[in-house]
Amino acid sequence: MGLLDGKVAIVTGGGHGIGRGEALELARQGATVLVNDVGGSVHGEGADKRPAEEVAELIRATGGQAGANYDDVADWGGAKNLVAQAVAEFGKLDIVVNNAGIVRDAMLFSMSEDDFDAVVRVHLKGTFAVTHHAANYWRDQSKAGRQPRAAIVNTVSSAGLQGNVGQANYGAAKAGIAALTVISSLELARYGVRANAVAPGGMTRITATLTKDTDVKEPDQLESGEYDRMNPANSAPMVAWLASDEALHVTGQVFRAVGHRITHYKPWSLGETVETKGGPARWDPADIGPAVNAHIFGSRAPGLQMGG
Repeated sequence: MGLLDGKVAIVTGGGHGIGRGEALELARQGATVLVNDVGGSVHGEGADKRPAEEVAELIRATGGQAGANYDDVADWGGAKNLVAQAVAEFGKLDIVVNNAGIVRDAMLFSMSEDDFDAVVRVHLKGTFAVTHHAANYWRDQSKAGRQPRAAIVNTVSSAGLQGNVGQANYGAAKAGIAALTVISSLELARYGVRANAVAPGGMTRITATLTKDTDVKEPDQLESGEYDRMNPANSAPMVAWLASDEALHVTGQVFRAVGHRITHYKPWSLGETVETKGGPARWDPADIGPAVNAHIFGSRAPGLQMGG
């Protein structure tokens, strides 16, 4: 018995790294998995059906059910076809794991328009496009009296939630996905759909671009029975749990799942507040600095000396 017995899942970017580990774990937990991967390079060039097919075959070889899809998730028609294929081949759709992504790192002053657009397109638009078409399917099911118990699990990153030099495009897209996750949870709750996000870790083709002379191995090549903190499949159990009915009470949340640690990201929240003296009035810019410095930053007001 697995946490996901009887459920049908889509995993985008499931041919390598994080997505591959997620697809294999969801299958291990009993889900039927449609593995999506366009088969391009880490920078987004080219196409190859073999990565998606290979993961689907790995699942079938262990007694699970799986299919392969090669659509570009950032293409509106491709995302629609992906959702339609899952329903047509396996009868329904319960889980969407949005993981597809590329990198084209550069400093702001060196990053080209194409490098920015391409990364945001795959990560943010791709997540939105698949979510949009899945949401339409689940909404139709709900209106027909077949209320779903569905789950979306999106992939974010500390590059977007905490920042990382050289990844303005990637970080902006990942921060956007975190916001999209929260909004999805609010809009889709009435239709029986939860939405959460995970910031994973591990050595993948993407993280290998940040280091030199790195030997990248797929998650299934690292499963020797011993714990490997760099195995990109380490975050997959968290994804499986969030996708399961064991987490029906969890939605609109963002987690970091790296190695053996799971951490809850706290969203943007309101901190200290300052108000104009003497009641509501428009601020004078000259008054803002002293007020902010003293009551928000906790620094001493200008002109005060130690002991003053």
